[in-house]
Amino acid sequence: MKVIRLRAGKERSLLRRHPWVFQGSIAKGGADAGETVRVESDAGQFLCWAAFSPNSLIRVRAWSFDESERIDVAFFARRIEAAIAVRQRLPVASDALRLVHGEADGLPGVVVDRYGDTLVAQFMSAGAERWKAVIADALLAATGLGRLYERSDANARSLEGLEPSTGWLRGGGATELTISEHEWKLSMDVAEGHKTGYYLDQRDNRKKFAEAVRHYGCQRVLNCFSYTGGFSVAALAGGAESVISVDSSAPALARATAHVALNGFDPSRHQALDADVNQTLREFLKAGRTFDAIVLDPPKFAPTAAHAERAARAYKDINRLALLLLAPGGLLFTFSCSGGVGPELFHKIVAGAGLDAQVDGFILDRLGATPDHPQTICFPEGEYLKGLLVLKR
Repeated sequence: MKVIRLRAGKERSLLRRHPWVFQGSIAKGGADAGETVRVESDAGQFLCWAAFSPNSLIRVRAWSFDESERIDVAFFARRIEAAIAVRQRLPVASDALRLVHGEADGLPGVVVDRYGDTLVAQFMSAGAERWKAVIADALLAATGLGRLYERSDANARSLEGLEPSTGWLRGGGATELTISEHEWKLSMDVAEGHKTGYYLDQRDNRKKFAEAVRHYGCQRVLNCFSYTGGFSVAALAGGAESVISVDSSAPALARATAHVALNGFDPSRHQALDADVNQTLREFLKAGRTFDAIVLDPPKFAPTAAHAERAARAYKDINRLALLLLAPGGLLFTFSCSGGVGPELFHKIVAGAGLDAQVDGFILDRLGATPDHPQTICFPEGEYLKGLLVLKR
């Protein structure tokens, strides 16, 4: 077993069971991509078994902090079975959910979502790539399913020195699927949709939005960065009279329109607008339009903390415009999925937007990802999705 020796004092994060070691913390040692290594402190103390990533700034990702554990086929079977067992205890109102959430489930770089009878996996680290076949077999054994599609095409994979990889790993067939979520239905193509096919992490927030639209009597709803219209369907389910979905992807908007019909809503209540969100908000403001509820669910503006300042300006601008477009008593559901923007900073950004707009509001709720996308005590970086529900005063 190859040994990675850390610099003096750099063992503290691993002693707190944080699973990452950055390049600058390593004193000596190396290995092949994804190879299992023994990580030791400067004094030779065992710290963890880990996967080595020679091309990544995150040079080591911990598999286990138990010195007696072996990283083998049985290890991955145990981790996957444990992750699925947790999901079986969660109140998930859908036949689609996340089964494995990377570091939170002790499997760094591995993400697995279930859509009905189909699994979709991402292998985003050198260690995950090295054990891909073993993990695929363990997933099918633990779930009893026969179809597993790979979507290892996110940008993060290139940081590991890995090429994109997509296609059927096990089984095959149609990639167009329909799932049930709460009381409505949604469709996706797991070969082409964002992430593994859909944004399952917003499932409960879509339900909360439907309930808020109903409770506060919101009739005019604007869904920005709408993608395939999950929040638009939720608004119609909540009784909204009219919903506008704004996105720069014509195929996503076509699916949003299809979702309206799939759930039996009058198509005249929904408008799909293929346009830039920022420009659209400005045009609506200039035209004197107002809305009773607005959703802001933009893409990742800050992939790392280094991008936070630039991202803050973008988040602030769209939130300022949205607050100006809201009618008094209107609702703003605003989100950031940027890992480089923490909850406290996001709150400050929205507060700054309110000051610039000369608008105040009550924070009715703080929003996050569904519980099948868990954040652990030892890995705060797992809290990537954060949101606020604001009632405009």
